[in-house]
Amino acid sequence: MSRTDLSDELATEIRTRVFTDKGWMKITQVVRRGGSLFRISIRPFTLKGEKKYQGEMTDNGRTTVKNFDIDAAQKGLEDILEQTGPRELHLITASGDLHVRITRKGKTLVSRSAPMAREIEEAPAHDRTKQQPLTAFDSIALLKAIDIADADGRIKASMRGKYDQVNELLKVLETVLISPSEDEKSNAGEPASKSVNIVDCGCGKAYLTLAAYHYFTIVHGFTVRVCGIDRNPEIIETATALAKRLDVAEHVTFITGDIATVQPPFETDLVMSLHACDTATDEALARAIDWKSRYIICVPCCQHELHKVLKEGGPFQTLLRHGILKERLADLLTDTFRTQLLRILGFRVHVIEFVSTEATARNILIKAEFGVKPGQISAVNEYLALRDFWKVTPWLETRMAALLSKYMDIEKKGPFNQKL
Repeated sequence: MSRTDLSDELATEIRTRVFTDKGWMKITQVVRRGGSLFRISIRPFTLKGEKKYQGEMTDNGRTTVKNFDIDAAQKGLEDILEQTGPRELHLITASGDLHVRITRKGKTLVSRSAPMAREIEEAPAHDRTKQQPLTAFDSIALLKAIDIADADGRIKASMRGKYDQVNELLKVLETVLISPSEDEKSNAGEPASKSVNIVDCGCGKAYLTLAAYHYFTIVHGFTVRVCGIDRNPEIIETATALAKRLDVAEHVTFITGDIATVQPPFETDLVMSLHACDTATDEALARAIDWKSRYIICVPCCQHELHKVLKEGGPFQTLLRHGILKERLADLLTDTFRTQLLRILGFRVHVIEFVSTEATARNILIKAEFGVKPGQISAVNEYLALRDFWKVTPWLETRMAALLSKYMDIEKKGPFNQKL
């Protein structure tokens, strides 16, 4: 037995729990091949009253699904057990889960859940469960590491909102990074060469940072590099340790520092910023522009800067008198100014609700892609009309003044008397 083979005892245990014991639900293995990953899973299901087995294989971004009889399923399991090299194997059964990870150095790490008594159908109906990004691959080790799942692999009640947010954000990222033409190539057997460099500004506990790497690497076959930035050194230390624990530190890095001054270790394709408070969101947008990022995904948080300078009076006196209404107005105006400035600077912009308010009250997402001519007159006029009506100068305008002056002449005209 080589040092990257499963032991006979462990292989026998897996065979028994899959085809002899009752309650087998799914087995998944992810194999690392240089810079790419190969993923295969087998599960039982019922098709027209007959027990079948479904195999799903993702290789270099191309996913194929086939249905098997018992003989083919047993052969498929043997192929999984005979695989060598660094890999992860996850077995899910009614009585408990088994997770095996073999490192690059050949060390076998085995963890078993506590005994469980799941109530399941012996062979669930075909395609009954709604697929989510975090159920499209063996995410148990990831979810445990980032504390969204408990020791048994179940989503914690207190983290359900965060789990839903990450799933929905991965879907948004998917709409940005996965083009129909690439999918068509993959389905036709001609997988496109795909890579993406992502910067997460204000990464916090790195829920999305790590989830994005795993999802686009494992499910879509991307070559992914991710850099998380946060000014809290303790958070960065914890996130770095998580990347090492998940064996992805080579591709997922973290930097302690201010968004305004940190430089990522690579050219940036996509910048994401989730719930960065107040002008930190504007700084993330500005840095994305500085770094010439093609894509921006931004979920703003609290926005106090404009709230402070909105003046009461005029037809909106009643609205501005009430604190909660003034706060919500400031939120809407701030995000509107942001989207309009992005338009002026050459981005196509969409604003969506990415998740229900039950998951988070801050559920507005700004999605932008660079690709139109900057300085279009309609975008400039709309921005100036709104800004001058409220007699404010948004923070992002001040931050990007040097670049915006090409289109708005703001340095010469002053903040409220622009003429084109």
